[in-house]
Amino acid sequence: MINDILLYVGAVVITLWGIAHIVPTKSVVNGFGKMSQDNRRIITMEWVAEGLTLCFIGLLVLFVTIWGEAQNQTSAIVYMASAAMLVVMAALTSITGARTSIVPIKICPFVKVVVAVLFFLGTVL
Repeated sequence: MINDILLYVGAVVITLWGIAHIVPTKSVVNGFGKMSQDNRRIITMEWVAEGLTLCFIGLLVLFVTIWGEAQNQTSAIVYMASAAMLVVMAALTSITGARTSIVPIKICPFVKVVVAVLFFLGTVL
């Protein structure tokens, strides 16, 4: 039971973090100032892609937990792979975006790692 709660909490947190990533895309892109249209499109694409990836990870874990069994091998693979991907994304953010002065990006690696830990604990408990 506690494992399901950890998985649900992690799934909801990372899905909401993904949505919060997508919503301000226009203002984030505008914050870079004057740039070429190609650069605006690339930044928009990358910003939205990360948000969609976070939403996908969260929804995948949520749906597997709701409609699957949290304690079977396939579910465990989904949870561990999702946790691993979040750790990789946290590492990437730590060496890139988190070095900026933008506070939400600075805390992004922390959020990703916390959710990865929730997924890990939800798998092993």
